[in-house]
Amino acid sequence: MASRLVLAVTFVLDLIAFALAVAAEQRRSTSKIQKDGNSSYCVYDSDIATGLGVGAFLFLLTSQALLMIVSRCLCCGKALRPSGSRSWAIVLFITSWVFFCIAEACLLAGSVRNAYHTKYRTKFANENLSCETLRKGIFGAGAAFVVFTGIVSEFYYASYSKANDAEAHYARDTGVRMQNL
Repeated sequence: MASRLVLAVTFVLDLIAFALAVAAEQRRSTSKIQKDGNSSYCVYDSDIATGLGVGAFLFLLTSQALLMIVSRCLCCGKALRPSGSRSWAIVLFITSWVFFCIAEACLLAGSVRNAYHTKYRTKFANENLSCETLRKGIFGAGAAFVVFTGIVSEFYYASYSKANDAEAHYARDTGVRMQNL
């Protein structure tokens, strides 16, 4: 039986990661071109989205690590009984890791890119200056994959627990018997 405490803790961690990723999307850095005499430069607003993105990254990492420790990462410990639950556990394990890697990549790349600020100054006011900012939707994609990771990970843990607690389907000896003819 799947531990309700583990499921609740991972749900809360995933929910916090999702909320932080959505907040990071809303608070992305924006910039303005500031003119100073004959030169222009970029002025960026607060950089809070970077911290929110890193926080979401860490909460999702903690959630995934907790489930992998509790389930022994599917590969350590005793073998699971052959059943449909074991098959689902394997499929959901792989899927949760794919979604996790995509979510973490979006959150980390968004945080790094949001923290990057151009330092270029132009000498003439008529020259075009580009103030680079994070593209809209990177943290949003990370938030979406946080949700996917959370859902699939919870189903993985439930399937793993069901397969781990299952009884053997065979009641008799499976060995080959030798008899005299």
